[in-house]
Amino acid sequence: MKTSQPTNRRDFLNRLSLGLAGATLGLPRPGNSAGSATGVPGTPQGVRRPNFLFVYTDDQRWDIMSCVQKEQGAKARFPWLKTPNMDRIAAEGVRFRNAFVVNSLCAPSRATFLTGCYGHVNGITNNHTPFPLTNVTHASQLRAAGYVTGYIGKWHMGSQVERPGFDFAASFLGQGKYFDCPIVVNGETKPSTGWVDDVGTDYAVDFLKKNKDKPFLLCVGYKATHGPFTPPPRREKDYEGETARSVPNLNVPAIYHEVAKPGKKAAATAEPDGAIKVNLGYFRCVTAADDNLGRLLKALDELGLAEDTVVVFAGDNGYYLGEHRLGDKRSAYDESLRIPMLLRYPRRVRGGQTVDRMVLNVDLAPTFLDLAGVAVPPAMHGRSWRPLVEAKAGADWRSAFFYAYFYERGFGTPFVTAVRTDTAKLVRYPGHVEWTELFDLAADPFELNNLWAKPEGAALRKQLEAEYEKQLAAIAFCVPDYADKPGEGKEKEKPERSKPLRAWVLDYRFDHDEGDKVMDASNHKNHGTAKGAPLAEGRAGHKARRFDGSGSISIAKSDSLNPGVGAWTIEVTCKAEAGEGVVLAHGGESYGYCLALDGGRPVFTVIANHTASRVALKQQITGEWVKLTARWVAGHMTLATGEDKAEATLREGLTQPPHDILQIGADLGSQVLGKQQPRFKGLIESVRMYSGNAP
Repeated sequence: MKTSQPTNRRDFLNRLSLGLAGATLGLPRPGNSAGSATGVPGTPQGVRRPNFLFVYTDDQRWDIMSCVQKEQGAKARFPWLKTPNMDRIAAEGVRFRNAFVVNSLCAPSRATFLTGCYGHVNGITNNHTPFPLTNVTHASQLRAAGYVTGYIGKWHMGSQVERPGFDFAASFLGQGKYFDCPIVVNGETKPSTGWVDDVGTDYAVDFLKKNKDKPFLLCVGYKATHGPFTPPPRREKDYEGETARSVPNLNVPAIYHEVAKPGKKAAATAEPDGAIKVNLGYFRCVTAADDNLGRLLKALDELGLAEDTVVVFAGDNGYYLGEHRLGDKRSAYDESLRIPMLLRYPRRVRGGQTVDRMVLNVDLAPTFLDLAGVAVPPAMHGRSWRPLVEAKAGADWRSAFFYAYFYERGFGTPFVTAVRTDTAKLVRYPGHVEWTELFDLAADPFELNNLWAKPEGAALRKQLEAEYEKQLAAIAFCVPDYADKPGEGKEKEKPERSKPLRAWVLDYRFDHDEGDKVMDASNHKNHGTAKGAPLAEGRAGHKARRFDGSGSISIAKSDSLNPGVGAWTIEVTCKAEAGEGVVLAHGGESYGYCLALDGGRPVFTVIANHTASRVALKQQITGEWVKLTARWVAGHMTLATGEDKAEATLREGLTQPPHDILQIGADLGSQVLGKQQPRFKGLIESVRMYSGNAP
């Protein structure tokens, strides 16, 4: 697999810019009434350009809709499931029965929905990288064409605050939490009360009301049905006692996992009558999300917007429920690739349709642009669904697509690529040719009979190998420089760097900073980006960064900032102006650490495997300059400032890199302390980190 050249992403953006230039030339700007000009060929004069409402859930696979369960009849795994509002969209619009993602992972799929491009060019191949602000999206294109744009709910690209391309955002950071989740509204963090997707729907309905007389794009990302599968109280008793029906590939190990050993617990367990126990919280969360989808449809009806609003409902990726002895997603079996996908547009699309042609998440952006009359940039990989929903698709529609999940640090799924056609699939695991899989999906829909090395698979193998190369070339696939990289040879379960560097790996003094760019004086160049933390005068002619309770500094993940290598030391020189606030944080509530103030007293917390170790000082430091030194080594942790020193046992040490990025002045992602903490107020003059025993 080739590695990208430095110009890969730059060339892509240049091509997108060329597409953008042609997209807006001569385009009538939509007005604020139903009589505004149309941009869709064939639309009668006087009919407004369509609005767009995109609603998507998290980890909802293709068959988790009651209309699909009903269609499957006796073969349905979950016949008791109820999703009446998803069913309503299917009945009043189009249900795509073969919808797929091109990378079955949260952030990469979301980035693909936005950009119409694969992750090797849009900058997102994992969950911890912020979405590049320079990306061209359906939101930025529609906004340039006069649409008002809004984003509500889950974004999940690192701990990113920005929602590029959107005029309005009410969104949480990282994974958020199901109840009382802080919501960042246009950059300002506000508390919320109740189930997070109920709160998000409140914001969405308000957006619809305020913009009912304007052409709009509204994207709503629900947290449901991501783990820990906690539904709102109104749904917590749904499906009590229900079980699932079995399928042939249940508990058949994936090829990249060793065969299950005797006595090993199964991914899904059977009752005496053969029924399968499942986590009912997953389904309860789906039905609760369906409730909120119904609220949005009702709002469109009441505001008179339903006829002229394109509604698309989807899941961000598939999900295993015991198939191939798997949970989660990521790999290339169909349970992971397939998603629900519905479209309704009463003005122009006949209801009650089912479409069996393969559609992809990469198609959403070009579809929205096409229906709005905005030219689709030629660099986008996806295709507009308009020919499909208008029953005009000829033989030139796709019959195959390329799939790629990139290696991620800290996860057990290997790097995998695949090509899937209408009837077959070839799966490759770079570096592991012995795992290669070939399936005849027409005869083997549960992917049990690997034909790769069998004589009866020879003709199909030749055909799929050629198709693989064709699809790879069509998107100029490569492994980008920003993708996580495994060690040489076999997958490594430990962090890439297993020994301390015995060096300063971060050294911020701020004297040589360039505006918002924070310069690292160590040899590891872990430069940061400041937002709302301007340069200020420190002591003795040195510069500092001022934090007013709303700013922070973000530092991208790097191998040198991996604290899971043994001893670690943190030094911060600061002057706090408030008794509460995060001085710095790295990671979340499963792996990470946080230095914070509680009642004016410094507190240092380390989290490993959800186990917290904590040490605190007795001295209050508010209003004076101090140097805080936090350290852990060999099961022991200390926190000191001057003569005040505290020690504690490190109950469990970090053994892998934190998933969230390092931040100074805030903890904006998955919170290390389990809940949103105030940001730091005051001055910070220096921040240093040492990998290894005490410097």
